[in-house]
Amino acid sequence: MRIESLAPDEVFVFGSNGSGAHGGGAALFAYQRFGAVWGQSEGPQGQSYAIDTMSGLGVFEEQAGRFLRFAREHPDLRFLVTEVGCGIAGYTPEQVAGFFRGAPENVELPETFVRVLGA
Repeated sequence: MRIESLAPDEVFVFGSNGSGAHGGGAALFAYQRFGAVWGQSEGPQGQSYAIDTMSGLGVFEEQAGRFLRFAREHPDLRFLVTEVGCGIAGYTPEQVAGFFRGAPENVELPETFVRVLGA
């Protein structure tokens, strides 16, 4: 699924880095199109939500957990998760999809993650 635009209740979930320098990939797209804040590495910003995928798997997993809690607390929003961590960060879906296991119904995971989680 390629996300080009968002409905008012949709949130673009993307991978960031520890300094919040949204200079490439989905982070740049979020910065240019969906209100990502330069210098903010994690959390809600505009119509997007950042997860630091560049500071190691431990940080990534911890922040993915915080994201899932945030999504549960905002059932009125629909979160569209990109293949976070599988671009510039260099991880595979097999390495990171499990961080999103048990995602609430308002979180739409990429098909590659769904396949891994269903296996």
